[in-house]
Amino acid sequence: MSGLDDAGLAAHLAETAGRILLDVRESGVFSPAALGKAGDQTANAFLVHALRDARPNDGLLSEEAKCDGARLGKSRVWIVDPVDGTREYGEARADWAVHVGLAVDGVPMIGAVALPDAGVVLRSDRPNPLPPPADPLRIVVSRTRPAHEAVAIAARLYATLVPMGSAGAKAMAVVRGEADIYLHSGGQYEWDSMAPVAVALAHGLHCSRIDGAPLRYNMEDVYVPDLLICSKQLAGQVLAMLREHPPAQ
Repeated sequence: MSGLDDAGLAAHLAETAGRILLDVRESGVFSPAALGKAGDQTANAFLVHALRDARPNDGLLSEEAKCDGARLGKSRVWIVDPVDGTREYGEARADWAVHVGLAVDGVPMIGAVALPDAGVVLRSDRPNPLPPPADPLRIVVSRTRPAHEAVAIAARLYATLVPMGSAGAKAMAVVRGEADIYLHSGGQYEWDSMAPVAVALAHGLHCSRIDGAPLRYNMEDVYVPDLLICSKQLAGQVLAMLREHPPAQ
C-alpha cells in the first residue's frame, strides 16, 4: 500500500472500509441500534491506523477520532468519515458512504467516496463525463429534513425533490447523473463534504458555499454551514436565486 499515490490510497482505503462495513452488517450479531456504532468504530480504526502508517507526516481529521489540533500545523491533511450516514447504514439502507479525502492548504485536492452497497467508488483521479441536466431538474435533499432553501429553489425551477440519506450519497448522485443539484443549508462538518467535494470538482461540477464563496477545509472550526453542488451551467442561476432570497439567519 505504501507504493500507492494519494488518489490510489484514498480509493483503496474507502473501498476496503466499505467492505469491512458490509461484513460487520452481514455478521448479524448487532441490533440495528448497535450496528451504526459498531460500524463507525471498526471502520474508523482501520482508516486511522492505515493513514498513520501510510502517510505518517500528514495531518488527520476523522469524525470518529478526537482531534488534538496537530492537523492545524500541517499543509496536507486527510479528512475522513468512516460511515457517512450512520443511520442509513444501521437501517440497512443503501444511501450511505465512506469518505477519504486529502486537503492541501485547505483546498480539497484528492477524494474517494465509496458507495458500498452499489459496489462503486467515485474518485477524483478518474472523472467520468457528466450527463446533461434532466428535464425537469432534480434536487437531492435530506429524506428527513429537506432544506428550506432547496425546497424554495425547487419550486422556482419547477424541479423534482429527490429524498436521500447521507451527504456523500447526495453529492455522488449529482456526480453520477442521478440528480442535478445538491443544496444543503442545515449545517454539516468538514468530514461530511470534503471528499465528496474533491470528487465533484474533479468531475467538473461547481462546488461552493451557498453565497458562492469557496469551500475551505482543515479549519480550526470544522463546522460547514452550507454548500451547493451542481453543474456549472446551473450554478449562476441558483446562486442568483439564493442572493434574491437569502437564508434566514
